Amino acid sequence: MSDKVNQDDINKALWAACDTFRGTISADTYKDFILTMLFLKYISDVWQDHYDNYKKEYGDEQELIEEMLKNERFVLSRDASFYALYERRHEPGNGERIDQALHAIEEANGTKLKDAGKSVFQDISFNTDKLGEEKQKNTILRHLLENFAGAELNLKPSRVGSLDVIGNAYEYLIKNFAASGGQKAGEFYTPPEVSELIAELLDPQPGDTICDPACGSASLLMKCGRKVREHHNSKQYALYGQEAIGSTWSLAKMNMFLHGEDNHKIEWGDTLRNPKLLDSNGQLLKFDIVTANPPFSLDKWGHEEAEHDPFGRFKRGIPPKTKGDFAFILHMIETLKAKTGRMAVIVPNGVLFRGSSEGKIRRQLIEENLLDAVIGLPEKLFYGTGIPAAILVFSKAKIDESVLFINASRDFKAGKNQNVLGEEQINKILITYRHRINSDKYSHRASLQEIRDNDYNLNIPRYVDTFEEETEIDLLKVRKERELLKAQLADLEVQMTEYLMELGYGA
Repeated sequence: MSDKVNQDDINKALWAACDTFRGTISADTYKDFILTMLFLKYISDVWQDHYDNYKKEYGDEQELIEEMLKNERFVLSRDASFYALYERRHEPGNGERIDQALHAIEEANGTKLKDAGKSVFQDISFNTDKLGEEKQKNTILRHLLENFAGAELNLKPSRVGSLDVIGNAYEYLIKNFAASGGQKAGEFYTPPEVSELIAELLDPQPGDTICDPACGSASLLMKCGRKVREHHNSKQYALYGQEAIGSTWSLAKMNMFLHGEDNHKIEWGDTLRNPKLLDSNGQLLKFDIVTANPPFSLDKWGHEEAEHDPFGRFKRGIPPKTKGDFAFILHMIETLKAKTGRMAVIVPNGVLFRGSSEGKIRRQLIEENLLDAVIGLPEKLFYGTGIPAAILVFSKAKIDESVLFINASRDFKAGKNQNVLGEEQINKILITYRHRINSDKYSHRASLQEIRDNDYNLNIPRYVDTFEEETEIDLLKVRKERELLKAQLADLEVQMTEYLMELGYGA
C-alpha cells in the first residue's frame, strides 16, 4: 500500500471494521466499541511515534525517555497501549484486557478524561455478554484489534502530519451511525451542512466563548470554533458544552481530543434541571455565542421544577409540560452576554406558531427585540425525523427592530433517504441574512409592528409569499390535443375489433 494518507481509505477501513459486529449487536451498541477503539489507536500511535523519535535521539537512555513521555498530551503505559493488546489478541481475555487498558489510561491522565467522578469510558465495557459467550467475544475482539492494526489505520503523526484525518474519520463514523441507527442514534448529531450554516450565521470571532447546552457529540460546537481558525487564523476561543446522556458525553469528550480541541469544558448532566456551566458565584456562565440542536419537543423536561428555578430562566413564562423547546431557548437566552451575545437554535416549526404559554413567551422575546431572523429549512434534513425545522437567530446586539424571514424550505439537494443543503443553498441563505435582503418568494424583512399585526405568529408563509401562480391554460391547444386523442382511440377500437374477429370473438 502507498504511504500516502487518503481520507477515504481511512474511512472505508473504519466502516469495514464495523463488519466485526454486524449480525451480533445493533449499530447503536457497537458504535461505542468502534469509536473508543479509534480513540485508543490514535493515542497509542501518537505515543509510539514520539517514543520512536526519543529512541533515535537518546538511544538506550530508557529512564530519560520514560521521563520525556510523562509530558505527553496523553500519558500511556506500555501495557495500556493498543500494541500491547494486539500482541496478546490470540490469548483468552481480550475484553478484560481492553477494559483494564482504558481504566489505566483514565487513571494516568487525571481530570482530562473525567468530570465530577464520571469517566469517559465508564459506560463502555468490551468485556460484556452482549458480544456473546467468552469464546465468541474473544474472537470478535481479536478481529477488531486486527482491523485496527491494518496499514490504512496507521494514525501516527509521522504519517498523517497536520492533516485532521483522525477528527474527520471520527465525524465520518458518527454521521454514518446517525444515518443508519434511526431516531435514537440521530439524537446526538447535527448534519454537517447545517452546522456549517449555523457557524457562518454566528460568525465567531477571536476571543469568543462558545457554548452548546445540548452538545451531543459536539460537532456543532467544534464547527463554530473551526470558523475562528479558518477566518481569522486564530486559536483564541473557548468551547463549552453540556450533555445529558452519559455515553454521548463520552463521544463529545473523545471527539474534542481527536480534533485537537484541548481548550474545552464539556459537562455531563441535564442542562434544564441541573445546569453545570456556572461561575464562581454559582450563577449561569455568560457566553458570546450560544447554539444548539436540542431534542425536538422534549417531553418531561422539568416543568415541575421550572416555577422555582434558582437561575430565573423562566421569568418570561413556563413552557408546556410536554414540549421543552422553549425551555432550551429561555436557558440559552439567559446565558448570552449582555452586549455581544448571539445565538442560533434549531427548532421544530411548531415553535413558530403554537399558542398558549408558548405564544406568550414568543411575544415577550419579540417585544424585547431579541429575535433577529427566522430561517425555514427543508424537510428530511435531520437523522431520525422527517419533519421540517427552522433556525431561530437571536442577538443582544441588534441595531434595528426588524426580523428577517427566510424560506429556504424548497432549496435543497435531494438524497436517497435524506435531503442535504448544498454549498449554493447555504451561500444564498448567508448572503440574504448578512445583507437583510427582501427577495420575492424567498425572504422578507418584517417590522415589529407587522409581527404584532400577525399576533406574534412567526409562521414563515405569513411573511414570505410562497404562492405560485398557475400556468395559463391554452384552451384551443387543449381542444386540439383532445381531438387527436379521440381519433387515436377510434383507430385502436377498430384494431381491437379486427383482432377479436380473428380470434373468433366476433359478433
